Amino acid sequence: LCFSVTAHSQSSDSYAEFDGSTLTLPALKFGEKIYKNLKLTYVQGLDFAYQSHAEEVINEQPTTLVSASKHIKLAEKIQSIFSSDILRVYTNKDIIGVELGGSLKNVIAIATGICDGIGFGDNAKAALITRGMAEIIRLGEKMGASASTFSGLSGVGDLIATCLSKHSRNRYVGESIGEGKTLDEVLNSMEMIAEGVNTANVINDLSIKYDVDMPISNAVYKILFNNDDPKKMVTDLMNRDLVQEKNN
Repeated sequence: LCFSVTAHSQSSDSYAEFDGSTLTLPALKFGEKIYKNLKLTYVQGLDFAYQSHAEEVINEQPTTLVSASKHIKLAEKIQSIFSSDILRVYTNKDIIGVELGGSLKNVIAIATGICDGIGFGDNAKAALITRGMAEIIRLGEKMGASASTFSGLSGVGDLIATCLSKHSRNRYVGESIGEGKTLDEVLNSMEMIAEGVNTANVINDLSIKYDVDMPISNAVYKILFNNDDPKKMVTDLMNRDLVQEKNN
């Protein structure tokens, strides 16, 4: 669950996904209400995100959040309002990094689910999460985000929660495809939106536009939209050119 407000936001029915033309998260109306209720002047840039699931928040289980804004006073205002015994809010000025982390992790969660569906174990999932984060950082830096943001709650925190949780819609999509179902079959059986499907489509274009190597994300795109065989994609990933881990 997250919302963001920017001067160039577009309307949408879902959260944490690209709209195909911008990298902002689409919840402008919600954000405008918050600004009005807090009697704050409307400014460009607010993102409020956490690396957890609403089901657990409802049950009052401990959760941490990130309030991101270029205007730190605004982020701190949100921090003070929402912090409680069960919610701990941190501030961050890197809106691009927070938004990218909250969006791109859904694609890696699909990949993790595919591993579960095929029947692979913890080694494969740990590799996907780790190398998936490396891809997110590479693209994030090219798009103006700070690499350090992805070490925080909206980066690795959100990635872990989404990739491993039973609540994750995106992981469920991947698992179902790994078990042999088609994308249409999976989506038609769901009442909620798996944001990573649309994001996988956009991230493929972004990796080309910014000339960023994103083999896992690109493999998810091919599986979802080109009907490539998941097991073959794993084999292709394992047989890529051997490199040093650092900066690769």
